[in-house]
Amino acid sequence: MKKNPARLELPQNTMKTYGYRVVDAIVEHQTTQHEKLPVALGSREEMDSLFLEEAPENGMDPNKVLDFVLEKVMTNSTNLSHRKAYSFVPGPSNYVSVMADALATGYNIFSGGWVASPAAAELEIITIQWLLKLFGFPKKKGGGIFTSGGSMANLTALATARRIKCGDDFSKAVIYLSDQAHSSNIKAIRVLGFKKDQIRVIPTDNELKFAVNKLKNCIAKDRLQGLHPFCLIATAGTTNTGTVDPLSELAKICKKEDIWFHIDGAYGAVAYISEKGKPLMKGMAKADSLTVDPHKWFFQPYEMGCLLVRNHKHLSHTFTEKPEYLRDIEGNTSEINFYDHGIQLTRRFRALKFYMSLKTFGLKEFRDAITYNIELAEKVESILRGSKYWEVVFPATLAVINFRYHPIKKKYSEKELDTINQYISEKVVSSRKALLVTTILHGQVVLRMCLINPRTTLDDVKETFELCEHFALQWEKKNVEAPSTPS
Repeated sequence: MKKNPARLELPQNTMKTYGYRVVDAIVEHQTTQHEKLPVALGSREEMDSLFLEEAPENGMDPNKVLDFVLEKVMTNSTNLSHRKAYSFVPGPSNYVSVMADALATGYNIFSGGWVASPAAAELEIITIQWLLKLFGFPKKKGGGIFTSGGSMANLTALATARRIKCGDDFSKAVIYLSDQAHSSNIKAIRVLGFKKDQIRVIPTDNELKFAVNKLKNCIAKDRLQGLHPFCLIATAGTTNTGTVDPLSELAKICKKEDIWFHIDGAYGAVAYISEKGKPLMKGMAKADSLTVDPHKWFFQPYEMGCLLVRNHKHLSHTFTEKPEYLRDIEGNTSEINFYDHGIQLTRRFRALKFYMSLKTFGLKEFRDAITYNIELAEKVESILRGSKYWEVVFPATLAVINFRYHPIKKKYSEKELDTINQYISEKVVSSRKALLVTTILHGQVVLRMCLINPRTTLDDVKETFELCEHFALQWEKKNVEAPSTPS
């Protein structure tokens, strides 16, 4: 039999040269990204003009393909690691974890079961134990799993809560969350098959926190109607404002009512390891499950979420299946098969980047970075309050600050203020010099900054304010009529 010509391989020297070029490109990006524009803009038509083609039947020089990707793909993608990427929840990342991801992908390690890779499974066990200890969860009884992100972690948590609290019948089950809960929770609830009338969205109070009394009233009413309150979703760091729900009070309610207590801490939970953030998280360790997103405030590259649970058996009782083709690789009970703890069977080796970055930098550097972010937002708030142009709409909370252009010497209607601030955002983004978008708070269009990049400086923010003020004055010149002359 002839040697198979279709081996999908490159010569060794070509592989090395190709790999060095990729690493060089990554290092260049990491060290000079602050000099580049953070925002990429492009219509579907523009992107089609660059990339639309039939799948090639024959290959081409790999270096030409790489040249094209570096020139056209990477430059047309918004950089959420940039110092002036303030919107959504940025992903600052770190170089060690990037290289760890390259190793995990290059070795193509399957991280689903123990037999396939005992080292990968062991590192996930160890790093999950680190997180259990950091967040005050029971280390021996507790457990967890790394996921693609917070959305999958929340879905995994709610599937577990439904299985443990409802069994196979969830027709009368009711779930509670606030109007500031992340949209991924609603999506997860729908994916799990709950109907709209099984979801209770509780209004928040003036501080945008879970309204405890309204929650108590709702639970009591549902019980009187013969329904089954089974799960409550609290938030530790809302996306809009960084607000943390009253976790201790909610934990007491859940314990009294025998309700599963899930905390979506995808954004803010990691602040618990900082002395600046920990006081806000009182009660977090009482959760039955906790979502944490290392690819946010633990500075990991995408994708990496995490779910921690108070009792690891709850995961295995929910997700374990025993197909015939896996019967030879079960191992003993201490050798965890993570495909039995979540939805995915095929799983990439996510634990490696977390492990390597923590070993390289140490927890102290992570703590210091988080503290810096929180203090930076507080300094920004102080600057805004001392300005004649800006109004703080919601104070700095867990490195999130909401504000709007509202000059003290000019009278604008609320509609005009909404228009001005929307205009500022659109012009800043279209300039590509910063990523700064709006949200809605108390019915107002406001600008929002999420300052979790440890490389963002106060000067970066000041330069962005100057840009915003430039566009605000531009709007005023175009739209504000000159005072009429008295007759």
